[in-house]
Amino acid sequence: MNQTKPFPTVSVFGVPFSKMDMKDTVKYLTEAVKSGKPHQVITANPIMVMTAENNPEYKAMMQSAEIIVPDGTGIVWAAGVGGDPLEGRVTGFDLLHELLRVGETYRWKFYLLGTTAEVIQEAANRLQMQYPAAIICGYRDGFFGPEEDAAVIEEIRAASPDILFVARGADNQEPWIAKHKQAMQVPVVMGVGGSFDIISGKLKRAPKVFQKLRLEWFYRLLKEPSRYKRMLALPKFVVKVLRERENVTKTS
Repeated sequence: MNQTKPFPTVSVFGVPFSKMDMKDTVKYLTEAVKSGKPHQVITANPIMVMTAENNPEYKAMMQSAEIIVPDGTGIVWAAGVGGDPLEGRVTGFDLLHELLRVGETYRWKFYLLGTTAEVIQEAANRLQMQYPAAIICGYRDGFFGPEEDAAVIEEIRAASPDILFVARGADNQEPWIAKHKQAMQVPVVMGVGGSFDIISGKLKRAPKVFQKLRLEWFYRLLKEPSRYKRMLALPKFVVKVLRERENVTKTS
């Protein structure tokens, strides 16, 4: 079910990652906004690839996304081991900021969805101050069940954003976007994980030294030990890449 993309990709265990750098990714998403058609952006890491390996539905959902960018260092490393290297990471946190920066020029409208009411409100305030010419046209927390989906979608459609950033639980963020992207009719919908927690000041981003050593995941684990169960997928991913290096970048 791999689609042909309008840009070069590399498959990491059947998940097609964009080979574009940050600049070209932003250019592609600028065109996506202009098109008015829904585009799902997944910022993926090794944990998500391992989830896709164990869950065919999740893998099909990832393959149906318009663009998957390599958020995790492990993805860049795996593509290199597989012999089809990527330019480097395109982190979700940096992509969010780049889109807001470009959005100032075009006066794009942004909607923020997810996390707690306090965090999302503070993130919206800080982003509006940082990017005054971009329009934060709405925000709401991510604590709602399936029975409220229709009302939330209606709220988003009424605000008619150009870009929607979604921060919900790791397991349902991307599937929720995939399920509702046509109904929401937002040109660019992107999962942003813990970005709002960092923007609001609730969490700190990993210090530069951790970023340089590519140990942001380790810093997050130190700060949030409850993440350790999810992190167990990382060593499994490393072993899988080394064991199956000739199959890493084979298209399934």
